[in-house]
Formats: sequence, structure tokens, C-alpha cells
Amino acid sequence: MLNPYRQSVDEVLTVLETGRSGLSQEQVRERLKQYGLNELTAEKPIPAWRKFLAQFHDILVILLLVATAISVGLWLYERDSTLPYEAIAIFAVVLVNAVMGYLQESRAESAVAALRQMAAGRAQVLRAGARQSVLAAELVPGDIILIEAGDTIPADARVIQSTALQTAEAALTGESLPVSKDIASIRDESALGDRHNMIFSGTAATYGHGRAVVVTTAMGTEMGRIAGMLKQAGPETTPLQQELDRTGKLLGLIVIIIAIVMIATIIIVEEVSGFTAIFDVLILGVALAVAAVPEGLPAVVTAVLSLGVQRMARRNAIVRHLAAVETLGSATVIASDKTGTLTKNEMTVRTVVTASGRIRFDGTGYGPEGEVHQDGDRPIDGALRFELVRALAAGDRANNAILQERDGRWTIQGDPTEGALIVAARKAGLEADTLSARLKRVGEVPFSSERKLMSTVHTDAEQQDRLLVVTKGAPDILLASCSHELIGEQTKPLTAARRAEILKTNEELAGEALRTLGVARRSVSKDGFNREDIDQHIEQELVFLGLIGMIDPPRQEARQAVAQARAAGIRPIMITGDHPKTATVIATELGIVENGRALSGADIERLSETELDKIVTQVSVYARVNPEHKLRIVKALQRGGAIVAMTGDGVNDAPALKTADIGVAMGITGTDVSKQAADIILADDNFASIVAAIEEGRSIFSNIRKFLRYLLASNIGEVLTMFFGVVLADRIGLKQEGNSVVLPILATQLLWINLVTDGAPALALGIDPPDAAVMMKRPRPRNERVITPEMWFRIVFVGVVSAVGTLLVLDASLPGGFIEGSGNIRYAQTMAFTTLVFFSIYTVFSARSDEQSAFVGLFANQWLWAAVGLAGLLQIFVIYVPFLQQAFSTVSLRASDWLLCASVASSVLFLSELTKAVIRKRRIRRSKV
Repeated sequence: MLNPYRQSVDEVLTVLETGRSGLSQEQVRERLKQYGLNELTAEKPIPAWRKFLAQFHDILVILLLVATAISVGLWLYERDSTLPYEAIAIFAVVLVNAVMGYLQESRAESAVAALRQMAAGRAQVLRAGARQSVLAAELVPGDIILIEAGDTIPADARVIQSTALQTAEAALTGESLPVSKDIASIRDESALGDRHNMIFSGTAATYGHGRAVVVTTAMGTEMGRIAGMLKQAGPETTPLQQELDRTGKLLGLIVIIIAIVMIATIIIVEEVSGFTAIFDVLILGVALAVAAVPEGLPAVVTAVLSLGVQRMARRNAIVRHLAAVETLGSATVIASDKTGTLTKNEMTVRTVVTASGRIRFDGTGYGPEGEVHQDGDRPIDGALRFELVRALAAGDRANNAILQERDGRWTIQGDPTEGALIVAARKAGLEADTLSARLKRVGEVPFSSERKLMSTVHTDAEQQDRLLVVTKGAPDILLASCSHELIGEQTKPLTAARRAEILKTNEELAGEALRTLGVARRSVSKDGFNREDIDQHIEQELVFLGLIGMIDPPRQEARQAVAQARAAGIRPIMITGDHPKTATVIATELGIVENGRALSGADIERLSETELDKIVTQVSVYARVNPEHKLRIVKALQRGGAIVAMTGDGVNDAPALKTADIGVAMGITGTDVSKQAADIILADDNFASIVAAIEEGRSIFSNIRKFLRYLLASNIGEVLTMFFGVVLADRIGLKQEGNSVVLPILATQLLWINLVTDGAPALALGIDPPDAAVMMKRPRPRNERVITPEMWFRIVFVGVVSAVGTLLVLDASLPGGFIEGSGNIRYAQTMAFTTLVFFSIYTVFSARSDEQSAFVGLFANQWLWAAVGLAGLLQIFVIYVPFLQQAFSTVSLRASDWLLCASVASSVLFLSELTKAVIRKRRIRRSKV
């Protein structure tokens, strides 16, 4: 189409075959087929076969494949068995490991993709005259989009209605200041930054509101045209993943050195000769490295993080950045807004106070039903009635919410506070059609968190030479802009005494936990008044109409969540724009504060940085604050060493959300800008969901430590078993037979252990149910490593116990050594092999907690039992199935043999239980000191 910015609004609507009420659903379906989804073209996904082949890129795996080929070559040369069992076993284990790695990565990618879908952008549209919230990807040319301050623009669109609408276009044009938007067409060709009647995909509305018709989507947008210069972001790696990657590489280096030393020791000490024997030793070294190096650790962590984050989403906390999961476990302060987060966000007007008296409203919710009366059920008439009508009419007109009934249920589209004002007006008999017919809006000064006021300008059908300005906002701020007060049908000057009386009444209402708003009006002449004059300067010489008090009751679950946060060593604080007394009453009721002390935004402005640093450690309620105050509070808390989770919903909250250690945006009331700045989005705007997210975050981190304890302890046990089995070979009865190399455990057996015990059980630990005590502990220090020195001690301890127990069973199965036995080498290796598998199985249960007994909640994780059962079943197969016996050089075992292996391996569980009991006892002693 011709440049839409050069056409009038009506011409653009005609070309796009749409209207001001939007497209029909049938038109939307047809245009989706024609234009496709409103998404930038992404890079082509990596084919599945390439992802699978990537599993074989590791140098150790390549060495095993080379060893497999050589083994086949030796078999073809020697023909000492019907099949190359060793080669088949090695290749089968490598192949199964590759398949498991591929499936694991695919699961992690699917989980991450699901998270992206949860956080997908949405847009408000008019379709068939009805307002709807749709996925931004489903927008089509011709859609009418509704834009509010804080929204991200979802597509390129022509403005068709603007009320002081401004957008930030720096990302597209480089313009540093917000650009004002209007509907006037532009005659000449214009540069992108000069198209004041266009809004562009990817930019953000910073002020005002408006409507626009979508003209282009996806790659047709200005952002799409430069998409070729954009690179798809690489996979997100968190500090935890990076640390574990470094840990894995360090362990790998250590194990490879041990393997090289062990290979050299075997060749020298046992005087190995012959290509076949040397080849067996080399395979052993590679197998040991493959089994012991946790090369899949980062992928396992990604899978556990992603699956854990999906659990968080089910509890209404959508994580945008995986790194936030780690930080959640360290949070020491939750700085929360009040309205809708700690309270229900079901605003209901309870009272209106005017110059002539106080009126009470019955009923709850958004249904316009309920009695309106004075105290004592006296009728409302005369001056009081006149004042009430003027006050409620002002609240109804200075308003952008919509009250509607669907299926017998009344709902509000827009701000709940504004919705409550409309409901109060209907209860008092003021009809929307009557008010709209008399007072037609011609301008607006949108609400801003700095001014804390909103004004609208209307023509008055009863006074056609005048314009009516109506304003609502914070009473103390509004009162400063008022010069008169409505008393009956007369306007009288506001005296100092009367101002003090109004402020005192406001304090009394706030003390009743009512959120208060003031309403005022002003009549101005039409002569010489232009639309360009509609700005905050019209908010002066106003006539004060009255105070409106509304209630937003605390959430019942918020009380429990506050108590839970305190028990977990987390300090909840309230930051709100409400009156200090209202905030204090609610905070006291919720258990956030006990001394009733609150700090106002004005107080914060008077404090120096040093003074504020001190006072934030003492005060937990902050009222009448703006976004700049929030930012100062966050920084002061952080300077004191706090890890801060901060909630926010407005455009100007973005700096505080970004500065906070964990930015939490509101999913229902939050703007797009605040959501993009946040790490977590609350789907239900509920404080309890923040605490639930912290609990899940702590559980995820705890589970990562569980499988780290398990994997590393098992791997260290394998390495120590092999190393000391070679070094102490003569002492434990391992004797060389001819030219063959005699080892405690064969290479194929090591690979089998890596397959059956390191895979499924480790992942099952990653989804272990939360520990009941996880929210009874202090927050984890932020600089604490994922594997602490204490953890390393226990990991090595378990590894040593596993190695000692395995070598003792090996010794007891052979003639000679410390314990006299009577078996042959193949029987002894099978016993050691089975014992080491049992050690891994017992270790997985012990690793579920570093303090709590393994027998507490023993059957809570069904997946863990399934994984352990599978490992046991596979071990039975490898011991008794003839083909597997040939491949893995095992022999059948008697029931007494199984009992011996299981009994010796159980020592790791009972020794761990003993150390845990000592740790618990020490902790109890410390707590009593």
C-alpha cells in the first residue's frame, strides 16, 4: 500500500478493508493464512541428525570409537570368539549414551521453548467491536490495537487516536527523547524518525494512550527490514552452569592425568607386552576417563533448571532468565508493592466524604448493586446529594476503565481503582449514557507516577461556551492544586483551616485501611483554548469536590506467605504509592511490621545516602513513593549486603527492576516494559507466588547439589577403585595371567556403570520433591560455591568408602591377599563390578540430603525408585544373559554373592547416616548457644 503516514486515517482504514471497531474473526483467520504469524524469521533450526552426531564430538568418545574399530580388527585377525563381544559392548554403550544425551538435550530445549512461549508478548486489540487480549504473534494487517503507557508496540501501525501518546524509538531511530504521536497525515516523504503518526514494532509507549491500525507485520515491519543484521541469541548460560562446566573440566583433567599415570603404572609394573595387552590397557584408560568425567553435567543442569522452572510456572511464577533461579535461593529481602500483590486488587468504594457529610456504600466486587446511605440510614438529599453527584461524576469521567457484564458476571477492563469509581457512580444512580451525552471528552492529561494525578477535559452540553476539567489523584497532592471547594451548589475559597480539616479526614480514612482519592473540577472558557494547551498546567485553580475511600482487602494467602518468608530468613517490605497510614494498617495486619513505622517518599527525598542506608535496615513500610524512590531504596538495601527481589508494574519501575537482584513484574497489571526489564513475571500478581518461587528456586538448587553429590562421589569411587586396584594388585590377589592384563574392573564394565547408574538416577534426583525444611533455612550466601569445601569432604569420603568396600569384595573373591577367597579372576571382577553398582544405588539415596536421614521421605520420589529399579534390573541382565555375559566378561552369581555385594555396599549408607547425625547434633548445639 501507499505510505500509510501520507494518507488520512479514513484512507488507511479503507485500503486495509477494516474499520474503527476492528476486524471480524473470519477476517483474522483469512489474513493469518495470507500474511502468516507476526514473527521475525528465525535462523533455521539445527537438524536432528546433526544434533545426534554432535554427541560423538567429544575427544574421549572418538577415542572409544577408534578403540572399537581396532578391537574389531584384532578379532578379525585372531578369531578367538564367535563375535567381537568387547567391540560390540563398547559400541553399544557409546551408542546408548549418545541416544540418552540427545534425548536429554532435546528435552531441555523443549522445556526452554515452552518457557519462551509462556512469556510470549500479548496485545490488546479491538475485534468486532470487543476488546480482546491476543498473542502479538497473531496480529494481522487491519487489526486495531489499543496502546497504553508501558506497552511494547507489537507491529508497525498508523495512529488513529492519540491522547498525549509518546513512544521511545531509540532502538530504531536513535532518537533519545520520547516522540509525541498524533493522527495528522504527512504530505511529503519523511524519514523514519519524523513519522509522527506511525508507531513501530519493538518500540515502547512511554506516556498517554491511543489506538492504531496495523499496517505491516513480521518481516514487513521496520524492525523486520533490519532483521538480517540481528543474530539469534545463543543459549543462555547461568553462572551456575559456567561454574559446573569449569568444575567438570578440572575433574576431567585430574582424571585424565590419573588415567595416564595408571596406564603407565600397569605397563611398567606388570611388564605388559604384546599389542593386544597394551591395547586392553589403553581402552581401560579411555573408559575410565569416559566413566569418571562428568562431561554431561552442564546439559543435566540445563534440563533440571528448565524442568524446575516449568514447575515454578505452574505455581504462577514465569522465569524469563534462568540465572534468576540461582539468585532466588539467596534472596534476603522481598520489596513488594501493596495493591494487587499483598491485597486482592478487588477495589470497592466504601465511603465518599464531601463538605456536607459522609456517605457509605454497601456491596462488594464490581457488580453495581448495593445501598448508598448516610450513617444511621438517613436519606441523601439537598446539598449532600448535589456534592455526591459532582464527586462521583468526576471520578467516572476522569477514567479509562470499562465496566461490562458477561454471562451474568461483572468485570472491569482497565485499572481496578478506576473500575471501583465507575461502580460507585452506578450504585448512586449515575448512568454512563447520560454522563457521556452531556460530557464529551476532548482531551486528557494521563496519570503519571510523578504527578500522582490524572485529568480529562470535556465539552459540557449544558454550558456550551465552557470546558470542564475533572481531576482525580492523591488527596494531599490534589489539594495543593485546589483553590476552592464545592459546598452545596456554591463554590467557596479553601481556607487553611478547611485544608487541615480535609487532610485530617484523609488521615482518618487511611487509618481505616481505606485507599483514598481526591476529586476536583474546574470550568474554563472555550475561547482561546487549544488542544495543545491540555497539559499539567490545567491542573490548577481547581474546585475540591471530596474524598473517596475504597478498600482492597489483604490476600489471605499473603499472611501465610509473609510468615513463611520470615521463617526462611527473608525480610518482606512494602513499597506503595498509598497513604502511609493505609500502608501501615495493611502491613501490620499481614505481619510485615510491628512497630507501625512508615517512611514516605518526601522523607526519602530529605535523607542523604548514608542516612537512607541506615534507615532501610529498620523500616519495612514505604508509602507515597515514586519509581525514583524505589530505585534509591533498592540501592540502599544492596549497599547493606541484601539480595533484593523487587516487584514493579509501571514503565518507570523498569530501572528499579533491572537494578534489583531479582526483578519481579506483574503479569496482569504489569506493562510490557516492566515485564521485559524483569527476571520473573507473576501470572497472578500474588505475593504468595513470589515466596513459592523462592521455595522452588531453593529446591532446584538443592536438587542440583543432590545429583552433584551423587555423580561426583560415584565417579570418584570408580577412579579410586581402579587406581588402587592396580597399585595394590599383588596385595589383594590380582595376578597376571600370561600376557593378559588383570584389572579390578574391565573397561566395558566401567562404561556399563556409567550408563546404568549415572543417567536416570541422576536426573531423578534433579526432580526430587522439595525438602520440607528448605524454607526453614537462612538464604544461601550469594558468593557460596555450588560445591562447598564441606561437600567436597563428604563426596571424597563416600568415594573412598566405595573404593575400599569394592576392593575388599574383590580381595575376598580371590585366593591370596588380605582376605582368603577361592574364586577365579572373572568371578572376582563380576563381584567387584556388582558391588560398585550397589554402592552407586545406596549413594543415590544418601545424596538426597546432606543433613536429613535418607529414611525420611524414602518413598517420596517415585521416579528415583523407578530409576534404581531399572539399574538393578539391567545389572541382573548383564550378570545372567549369556550374550551380555560374553560382552561384559561376567559370570552368574549365587544369592549369597548378591547378599554380600549388597551388604558391603550398604556401609556407605550407614556411614553417611552416622555423619549426618553428628552434623545435626552440632547444629542443634550451635542454635542453643
